[in-house]
Amino acid sequence: MEEMYVYKNQKKLRWGYTTGTCGTAASMAAALMLLGQKRVGQVKVSTPKGLDLDLEIEEIRFTKEQAVCAVRKDSGDDPDVTNGIAIYSRVSFRDDKPETEGYIWENEVIRLHLTAGEGVGIVTKPGLACEVGKPAINPVPREMIFTHVERACRQYGFQGSLHIEIFIPQGIEISKKTFNPRMGIKGGISLLGTSGMVEPMSEKALTDTIQLELHQKHVAGLKSMILTPGNYGESFLRDELNVNLDYAVKCSNFIGDSLDMAVQENIEEVLLVGHGGKLIKLAAGVMNTHSSVADGRMETLAAWGGACGAGPELIREILESVTVDQGLKLLETVPRLREKVMEQVVRRAWEHLTLRAGESMKVECILFTNERGILGMSPGAMDMLKRILAQDMTKLD
Repeated sequence: MEEMYVYKNQKKLRWGYTTGTCGTAASMAAALMLLGQKRVGQVKVSTPKGLDLDLEIEEIRFTKEQAVCAVRKDSGDDPDVTNGIAIYSRVSFRDDKPETEGYIWENEVIRLHLTAGEGVGIVTKPGLACEVGKPAINPVPREMIFTHVERACRQYGFQGSLHIEIFIPQGIEISKKTFNPRMGIKGGISLLGTSGMVEPMSEKALTDTIQLELHQKHVAGLKSMILTPGNYGESFLRDELNVNLDYAVKCSNFIGDSLDMAVQENIEEVLLVGHGGKLIKLAAGVMNTHSSVADGRMETLAAWGGACGAGPELIREILESVTVDQGLKLLETVPRLREKVMEQVVRRAWEHLTLRAGESMKVECILFTNERGILGMSPGAMDMLKRILAQDMTKLD
């Protein structure tokens, strides 16, 4: 296919295409080979983004009863765990699957039944784009598959029924490296995509996942929940606060966006729990904590150090520190200075979080480090944590 590029952070990055596009190309090629009884080495897929892709077909096998082939996933320069895997489609005249399994599309002359085989996940929790019990083939890829197989049927004037089965031999193993188990998608990966294309290093892919998890937990009955940026936060919640992580959503660096999405989902309360080395940026009003967006950690620590009584030399040393832990050690050279500074840092962070959330949602926060434990918390943090943990979570199982 013709290469597409985008520039991000002064780097030229190549676009790729989605698992849904791969499943579409493989299904169309298999249908063409079954109906035409001749080898198809390449097919053209029309993506919702408006781009036509010419994709190579692999692992070709066909008889008069069925055709099987694969398309290899190319994620471009996006760090995607599905990059390089083969996504297969089997198209056959015989359909021994019940109608309730998978998805049906039909018009006056054609009936298509789309099901999932090995390595395609099955949805087990509500709140996702697919119904519970159905294959994790999202609406846009599903529509793409039906449209392109119907196109193959029209090309040969076929009238009747076809069974389409997507299977991904590496899907079970790959799924362990994705959000699928956490989201309640069991047994494999999903066929995803809304544009058919993979934008390299896309923030939208991450924020979409956060919003989906917020929505899913809210649908399951949680009105209050925990946000935490990453693995440090999850470990602290589990090991130090004895929190079941089903109450938590990992929000990465997107603190502000995650609060916005929680408000959109009508969530009533959010407790933000994170490492002080990251969340100290909130005291300066920085709501995307990625280092490529903003820093200000040492400046914040030094400013509040000065406001709480640190002398010029100590302020200078804090500004020259590389990590927040190093800055905290310097504050600890003055009795109770660290505690005074963190009290103000947490207060300011809480004020910025509350301002971002607005009046419809309450927000509290807890900052910690691995070495020191809790550095500080907003006034209602522990009470909110108790309310969160008191919620019925049986629907999340």
